Amino acid sequence: MTAAADNLNDPFWTYEDLGLFVGSVLPSFGLAAIIVRLSRLSGDAAKTLLYQSLTYVLLTAVLYLLIAWRYHRPFWRSLGWAEAYRGAWLCVVAGPVLAVITTVLGVVLRAPQVPSQVVNLITDRRSLEIVGLFVTILGPVFEELTFRGFLFPLLRRSLGVWPGILLTAAPFALMHGSQYHWAWQQLLVVGVAGTAFGYARQKTQSTFAAAMVHASYNTTLFVGYLFQRAAYSAV
Repeated sequence: MTAAADNLNDPFWTYEDLGLFVGSVLPSFGLAAIIVRLSRLSGDAAKTLLYQSLTYVLLTAVLYLLIAWRYHRPFWRSLGWAEAYRGAWLCVVAGPVLAVITTVLGVVLRAPQVPSQVVNLITDRRSLEIVGLFVTILGPVFEELTFRGFLFPLLRRSLGVWPGILLTAAPFALMHGSQYHWAWQQLLVVGVAGTAFGYARQKTQSTFAAAMVHASYNTTLFVGYLFQRAAYSAV
Protein backbone atom coordinates (compact mmCIF):
# COMPACT_ATOMS: atom_id res chain seq x y z
CA MET A 1 0.00 0.00 0.00
CA THR A 2 1.33 3.46 -0.88
CA ALA A 3 1.87 6.34 1.48
CA ALA A 4 -1.02 8.14 -0.20
CA ALA A 5 -3.29 5.22 0.56
CA ASP A 6 -2.22 5.12 4.19
CA ASN A 7 -3.09 8.79 4.62
CA LEU A 8 -6.38 8.43 2.77
CA ASN A 9 -7.57 5.62 5.03
CA ASP A 10 -6.20 6.90 8.33
CA PRO A 11 -5.35 10.62 8.38
CA PHE A 12 -3.39 11.64 11.46
CA TRP A 13 -5.03 15.08 11.65
CA THR A 14 -8.40 15.58 13.34
CA TYR A 15 -11.56 17.66 13.19
CA GLU A 16 -9.87 20.02 15.64
CA ASP A 17 -7.35 20.76 12.89
CA LEU A 18 -10.22 21.26 10.46
CA GLY A 19 -11.74 23.75 12.90
CA LEU A 20 -8.43 25.61 13.14
CA PHE A 21 -8.22 25.78 9.36
CA VAL A 22 -11.79 27.04 8.99
CA GLY A 23 -11.10 29.57 11.73
CA SER A 24 -8.15 30.92 9.75
CA VAL A 25 -10.23 31.70 6.66
CA LEU A 26 -11.56 35.12 7.68
CA PRO A 27 -8.21 36.32 9.11
CA SER A 28 -6.54 35.23 5.85
CA PHE A 29 -9.11 37.21 3.87
CA GLY A 30 -8.44 40.25 6.05
CA LEU A 31 -4.65 40.00 5.84
CA ALA A 32 -4.80 39.56 2.07
CA ALA A 33 -7.00 42.64 1.78
CA ILE A 34 -4.54 44.70 3.84
CA ILE A 35 -1.60 43.59 1.72
CA VAL A 36 -3.48 44.47 -1.47
CA ARG A 37 -4.33 47.89 -0.10
CA LEU A 38 -0.67 48.52 0.73
CA SER A 39 0.55 47.22 -2.63
CA ARG A 40 -0.40 50.41 -4.54
CA LEU A 41 -1.44 48.39 -7.54
CA SER A 42 -3.56 50.13 -10.13
CA GLY A 43 -6.50 48.46 -11.79
CA ASP A 44 -9.26 46.31 -10.33
CA ALA A 45 -8.10 43.21 -12.22
CA ALA A 46 -4.61 43.27 -10.73
CA LYS A 47 -5.93 43.91 -7.24
CA THR A 48 -8.51 41.11 -7.45
CA LEU A 49 -6.04 38.55 -8.78
CA LEU A 50 -3.46 39.51 -6.15
CA TYR A 51 -6.10 39.24 -3.43
CA GLN A 52 -7.24 35.78 -4.53
CA SER A 53 -3.66 34.55 -4.93
CA LEU A 54 -2.62 35.86 -1.52
CA THR A 55 -5.64 34.22 0.09
CA TYR A 56 -4.67 30.87 -1.43
CA VAL A 57 -1.04 31.30 -0.33
CA LEU A 58 -2.02 32.22 3.24
CA LEU A 59 -4.45 29.32 3.60
CA THR A 60 -1.90 26.91 2.15
CA ALA A 61 0.53 28.22 4.75
CA VAL A 62 -2.03 27.39 7.44
CA LEU A 63 -2.30 23.85 6.09
CA TYR A 64 1.48 23.61 6.13
CA LEU A 65 1.61 24.69 9.77
CA LEU A 66 -1.06 22.17 10.72
CA ILE A 67 0.64 19.27 8.94
CA ALA A 68 4.38 19.97 8.98
CA TRP A 69 4.74 22.10 12.10
CA ARG A 70 2.12 20.67 14.43
CA TYR A 71 2.63 17.01 13.54
CA HIS A 72 6.15 17.12 12.07
CA ARG A 73 5.03 15.20 9.01
CA PRO A 74 5.91 15.75 5.32
CA PHE A 75 3.40 18.22 3.90
CA TRP A 76 2.84 17.07 0.31
CA ARG A 77 2.99 13.34 0.94
CA SER A 78 0.69 13.60 3.96
CA LEU A 79 -1.97 15.23 1.82
CA GLY A 80 -1.68 12.46 -0.76
CA TRP A 81 0.29 14.42 -3.36
CA ALA A 82 1.63 11.28 -5.07
CA GLU A 83 2.84 12.04 -8.59
CA ALA A 84 3.22 8.36 -9.45
CA TYR A 85 -0.18 6.71 -9.85
CA ARG A 86 -1.93 4.38 -12.26
CA GLY A 87 -4.01 5.81 -15.07
CA ALA A 88 -2.26 9.20 -15.33
CA TRP A 89 -3.31 9.67 -18.95
CA LEU A 90 -6.93 8.95 -18.01
CA CYS A 91 -6.88 11.83 -15.55
CA VAL A 92 -5.75 14.21 -18.29
CA VAL A 93 -8.45 12.95 -20.67
CA ALA A 94 -11.11 12.92 -17.96
CA GLY A 95 -10.96 16.70 -17.55
CA PRO A 96 -12.13 17.60 -21.07
CA VAL A 97 -14.76 14.83 -21.00
CA LEU A 98 -16.05 16.13 -17.67
CA ALA A 99 -16.12 19.68 -19.06
CA VAL A 100 -18.36 18.53 -21.92
CA ILE A 101 -20.63 16.59 -19.56
CA THR A 102 -21.08 19.50 -17.14
CA THR A 103 -21.66 21.92 -20.01
CA VAL A 104 -24.44 19.69 -21.34
CA LEU A 105 -25.82 19.37 -17.81
CA GLY A 106 -25.88 23.14 -17.50
CA VAL A 107 -27.88 23.38 -20.74
CA VAL A 108 -30.33 20.70 -19.58
CA LEU A 109 -30.80 22.50 -16.25
CA ARG A 110 -31.15 25.83 -18.06
CA ALA A 111 -28.41 27.28 -15.94
CA PRO A 112 -28.30 31.08 -16.26
CA GLN A 113 -25.37 32.40 -18.25
CA VAL A 114 -23.69 34.28 -15.43
CA PRO A 115 -20.51 36.13 -16.47
CA SER A 116 -17.63 34.68 -14.46
CA GLN A 117 -16.01 37.20 -12.14
CA VAL A 118 -12.63 35.70 -12.97
CA VAL A 119 -12.81 35.90 -16.76
CA ASN A 120 -14.28 39.40 -16.48
CA LEU A 121 -10.87 40.41 -15.14
CA ILE A 122 -9.33 39.84 -18.57
CA THR A 123 -8.68 43.23 -20.09
CA ASP A 124 -5.43 42.73 -22.00
CA ARG A 125 -2.84 40.10 -22.87
CA ARG A 126 -1.07 40.32 -19.51
CA SER A 127 -4.26 39.88 -17.50
CA LEU A 128 -5.19 36.98 -19.82
CA GLU A 129 -1.94 35.21 -18.97
CA ILE A 130 -2.34 35.82 -15.23
CA VAL A 131 -5.96 34.63 -15.20
CA GLY A 132 -4.97 31.59 -17.24
CA LEU A 133 -2.26 30.71 -14.72
CA PHE A 134 -4.66 31.16 -11.84
CA VAL A 135 -7.47 29.13 -13.40
CA THR A 136 -5.40 26.25 -14.77
CA ILE A 137 -2.72 25.80 -12.09
CA LEU A 138 -2.97 27.83 -8.87
CA GLY A 139 -6.69 27.24 -8.31
CA PRO A 140 -6.68 23.47 -8.90
CA VAL A 141 -3.58 22.90 -6.77
CA PHE A 142 -4.89 24.82 -3.75
CA GLU A 143 -8.45 23.55 -4.00
CA GLU A 144 -7.44 19.91 -4.34
CA LEU A 145 -4.95 20.11 -1.48
CA THR A 146 -7.67 21.62 0.71
CA PHE A 147 -10.73 19.63 -0.27
CA ARG A 148 -9.50 16.28 -1.54
CA GLY A 149 -6.18 16.25 0.31
CA PHE A 150 -7.20 17.59 3.73
CA LEU A 151 -10.99 17.42 4.13
CA PHE A 152 -11.86 14.25 2.22
CA PRO A 153 -9.73 11.80 4.27
CA LEU A 154 -11.43 12.99 7.48
CA LEU A 155 -14.94 12.57 6.08
CA ARG A 156 -14.08 9.26 4.46
CA ARG A 157 -12.78 7.86 7.72
CA SER A 158 -15.90 8.97 9.58
CA LEU A 159 -18.64 8.36 7.01
CA GLY A 160 -17.33 6.17 4.21
CA VAL A 161 -16.18 6.76 0.65
CA TRP A 162 -19.23 8.13 -1.15
CA PRO A 163 -20.58 10.25 1.71
CA GLY A 164 -17.05 11.65 2.02
CA ILE A 165 -16.86 12.41 -1.70
CA LEU A 166 -20.28 14.09 -1.79
CA LEU A 167 -19.83 16.05 1.43
CA THR A 168 -16.47 17.29 0.19
CA ALA A 169 -18.03 18.38 -3.10
CA ALA A 170 -20.70 20.43 -1.29
CA PRO A 171 -18.45 23.08 0.31
CA PHE A 172 -16.33 23.03 -2.84
CA ALA A 173 -19.40 24.09 -4.84
CA LEU A 174 -20.45 26.66 -2.24
CA MET A 175 -16.99 28.23 -2.38
CA HIS A 176 -17.76 29.13 -6.00
CA GLY A 177 -21.21 30.47 -5.15
CA SER A 178 -20.50 34.18 -5.43
CA GLN A 179 -18.70 33.60 -8.73
CA TYR A 180 -22.00 32.36 -10.22
CA HIS A 181 -24.33 34.67 -8.27
CA TRP A 182 -25.56 31.66 -6.26
CA ALA A 183 -27.53 30.18 -9.15
CA TRP A 184 -28.44 26.69 -7.94
CA GLN A 185 -27.98 25.17 -11.39
CA GLN A 186 -24.41 26.41 -11.57
CA LEU A 187 -23.69 25.22 -8.04
CA LEU A 188 -25.01 21.78 -8.94
CA VAL A 189 -22.76 21.68 -12.00
CA VAL A 190 -19.73 22.63 -9.90
CA GLY A 191 -20.78 20.02 -7.33
CA VAL A 192 -20.83 17.34 -10.04
CA ALA A 193 -17.32 18.37 -11.08
CA GLY A 194 -16.20 18.25 -7.43
CA THR A 195 -17.67 14.76 -7.12
CA ALA A 196 -15.61 13.66 -10.13
CA PHE A 197 -12.46 15.14 -8.58
CA GLY A 198 -13.19 13.27 -5.37
CA TYR A 199 -13.71 10.02 -7.26
CA ALA A 200 -10.34 10.52 -8.98
CA ARG A 201 -8.74 11.06 -5.57
CA GLN A 202 -10.27 7.87 -4.21
CA LYS A 203 -9.66 5.73 -7.29
CA THR A 204 -5.98 6.70 -7.70
CA GLN A 205 -5.29 7.40 -4.02
CA SER A 206 -3.53 10.56 -5.19
CA THR A 207 -4.47 14.20 -4.66
CA PHE A 208 -2.16 15.02 -7.56
CA ALA A 209 -4.40 12.94 -9.82
CA ALA A 210 -7.45 14.90 -8.68
CA ALA A 211 -5.56 18.12 -9.39
CA MET A 212 -4.73 16.86 -12.89
CA VAL A 213 -8.41 16.20 -13.62
CA HIS A 214 -9.30 19.58 -12.14
CA ALA A 215 -6.60 21.42 -14.10
CA SER A 216 -7.50 19.80 -17.44
CA TYR A 217 -11.19 20.47 -16.72
CA ASN A 218 -10.56 24.16 -16.04
CA THR A 219 -8.22 24.41 -19.01
CA THR A 220 -10.89 23.02 -21.33
CA LEU A 221 -13.49 25.50 -20.07
CA PHE A 222 -10.99 28.36 -20.29
CA VAL A 223 -9.99 27.50 -23.85
CA GLY A 224 -13.67 27.23 -24.76
CA TYR A 225 -14.22 30.70 -23.32
CA LEU A 226 -11.32 32.06 -25.38
CA PHE A 227 -12.74 30.58 -28.59
CA GLN A 228 -16.17 31.98 -27.78
CA ARG A 229 -14.67 35.39 -27.06
CA ALA A 230 -12.73 35.35 -30.32
CA ALA A 231 -15.87 34.40 -32.24
CA TYR A 232 -17.83 37.29 -30.75
CA SER A 233 -14.98 39.69 -31.52
CA ALA A 234 -14.95 38.57 -35.13
CA VAL A 235 -18.65 39.31 -35.60
